[in-house]
Amino acid sequence: MKALRFYGKEDLRLEEVEIPKCGNGQVKIRPAFVGICGTDLHEYLSGPNIMPTTPHPITGEKIPLTLGHEFSGTVEAIGKGIDDLKVGQRVVVQPIIYDGTCGACKEGYINCCDSNGFVGLSGWGGGLSEHVVLPRSFVYAIPDSVSLEVGALVEPLAVAWHAVNMSPLRKGDSVLILGGGPIGLAVIQVLKVKGAEKIIVSEVAPRRKEFAKQFGAHYVLDPTKDDIVVRVREICDGQGANIAFDAAGVQAGLDQAILAIRARGTLVNIAIWEKNASIFPNNLVFRERRYMGVATFVRGDFQGVIDAIASGQLKPDAMITRKIKLDEVEEKGFKALIHDKDNH
Repeated sequence: MKALRFYGKEDLRLEEVEIPKCGNGQVKIRPAFVGICGTDLHEYLSGPNIMPTTPHPITGEKIPLTLGHEFSGTVEAIGKGIDDLKVGQRVVVQPIIYDGTCGACKEGYINCCDSNGFVGLSGWGGGLSEHVVLPRSFVYAIPDSVSLEVGALVEPLAVAWHAVNMSPLRKGDSVLILGGGPIGLAVIQVLKVKGAEKIIVSEVAPRRKEFAKQFGAHYVLDPTKDDIVVRVREICDGQGANIAFDAAGVQAGLDQAILAIRARGTLVNIAIWEKNASIFPNNLVFRERRYMGVATFVRGDFQGVIDAIASGQLKPDAMITRKIKLDEVEEKGFKALIHDKDNH
């Protein structure tokens, strides 16, 4: 079968690899649609960063590895011991790989597993291939009202769903979002569902600013033109936002967000940073502000997103900016997202 494999920085290869076999307790899936994540782009531009160069403690695999962790597909085969799925069923994949034995896993925090990894980044295949075999627990059925195209958006939406659930958000709160990329746009949509009153987005790219408005942001600011701290305080009755979500991972944005949240406000970091950042603790201490990190999602987040899409609470279709074929992924996918942010 064909699979797009990562070998190193700016080195992707579409290769023929062996078709995986479906064993007991496993599900064989034919991927249908796959999203390209910011993490994928970071690996392509400067990796390997999180992709293993020595055998991963759970998968035993290292690069070269098949990419693709945001994907939907159709069940092709079912291993013994599974009676709640059927061949032909439409599904999405929860890609976190976890050992189930460490302290974090025992407490239900699979996203914080001591040895965690990701399908499409750490082994066990990936969505950018013709077939993939995974444990039953990784597979979520989607109802007929959710298309396979939209199914590929469940994973990034689950990141936002988890981040908002982990935050101290209350109905009526004002919120600042740094970054209008896919995760920032997902956060906007989840905040709308959860009852945020004022949603403010800080973004530079023109197309992303348009998307932010389309998905429900009440205010869209440009950090190259607007004083973010001043404007957020003006919008939020002189006090600042209750919560900020950092989906950008840029030092200047971090500095602005800390000062833009009110006393006892919270800054939630979703972004994966490429280098160390600095914080002046006094800016937290004297206003009793909080800074917290969130990582991907836990059990329940995937189903929460699927249910919200099925009920019409989430309508993420417009997040899809282009559909391409497997042999076009590097040129029309990775390179387009890197060099043409204004249109994606």
